[in-house]
Amino acid sequence: MTRPEECGSMAEIRAEIDRVDRELVALFAERTAYIDRAARIKGPLKLPARIVPRVEEVVENVRREADVHGLPPDLIEKLWRRLIDWSIAREEGVLGPEWGEEPK
Repeated sequence: MTRPEECGSMAEIRAEIDRVDRELVALFAERTAYIDRAARIKGPLKLPARIVPRVEEVVENVRREADVHGLPPDLIEKLWRRLIDWSIAREEGVLGPEWGEEPK
């Protein structure tokens, strides 16, 4: 790993970005494994895929982390809401659409 300030060429920067992208994909795969497990646990408990208080908790967590790392919280929130929506759709694939939303 070469730190950003140590990169002396675009080739080095691109190689490091590619490395980070591989790591991010691996982390998304790990997160997805937890989503898949959550769906298997939620089914017998009759829990919906979308639990609004948890969604908002996750969003607040990532906004806080974005701020800590000097990233724009609004942008990170938009990215994470897309990720959350994808994750919920994946859970619904296991649970079925009738368990996609919390009861009103």
